[in-house]
Amino acid sequence: MLNAQWLETFVVLCKTGHFTRAAEQLNMTQPGVSQHLRKLEAQVGQSLISRQGKSFSPTPAGEAVLAVGRARIAEEQALLETVLRDDPALGQVTIACSGSFAMLLFPHLLSAMQESPNLTIRLEATPQDKVLSGVLEGRFDLGVADHDPHHPRLDAQHLGQEELCLVVPRDAMASPISFQALEDLGFVAHPDGFAYADNLFSMNFPKEFQGSDRLHIRTFVNQISQIPSPVANGIGYTLLPRSGVNSYPHKDQLHVAQLPYRLRHDLWMVSRRGRTLPARVSRIARLIEAVSRDLDSG
Repeated sequence: MLNAQWLETFVVLCKTGHFTRAAEQLNMTQPGVSQHLRKLEAQVGQSLISRQGKSFSPTPAGEAVLAVGRARIAEEQALLETVLRDDPALGQVTIACSGSFAMLLFPHLLSAMQESPNLTIRLEATPQDKVLSGVLEGRFDLGVADHDPHHPRLDAQHLGQEELCLVVPRDAMASPISFQALEDLGFVAHPDGFAYADNLFSMNFPKEFQGSDRLHIRTFVNQISQIPSPVANGIGYTLLPRSGVNSYPHKDQLHVAQLPYRLRHDLWMVSRRGRTLPARVSRIARLIEAVSRDLDSG
């Protein structure tokens, strides 16, 4: 790589067009400026200036080196301004969380980007193990997990709790809900749904429930945004975290049935330990906290 100090001297020399003025601007001696020029020419392997009496002009090689020098100085100035500025409305923030929480969070992130055109937010819905590994590897600034990772290189902040909901069609079932009534309606299954059923139904229907593999499956949906749609149309019931219900655009067509035993899981925001979060990341962290509070109160 080109020597940064020699390159800066060359840029200033070409800008001033004079060895003495370049030396004054750089707080150097004139022989020092000439020495930097010779060393840079030796590094490049070509002459960088063509002398005409007391004046000079860059050679073709000099023009190329000058362009690199100007670009490097501009990049360093931009970097310095960004570091010193630490603007909450400028830069990129990367987040990882579950699909249901991503659906709930994304409209709030859109609002933040509308308010701040120079703010870029990348949100990735991903399994829990990839949330934690991505934060550890630096691919994500923030992650939302369903447990405290207890990892020596991660900081974890408890955000609240999220309820696992039994979702049925609006006005379709009498209360209290029986397991047989659910079986008659049929399960709108999805990748996480079987584990949800094992956890929730074993608590509330210990005699009737024989495992999620024995459930009457009405349909299977892989896209989390579409899971509530069959239920809204009177086709089956499903099990979703509260965020998956609240983010559905036609949630008025759904009913969250009350069961004797409710199941809630924790929400934790994780980041790399020891990292001072930039202002833009801290801003989004506060937004995630607010969304989680609303979810917990709901």
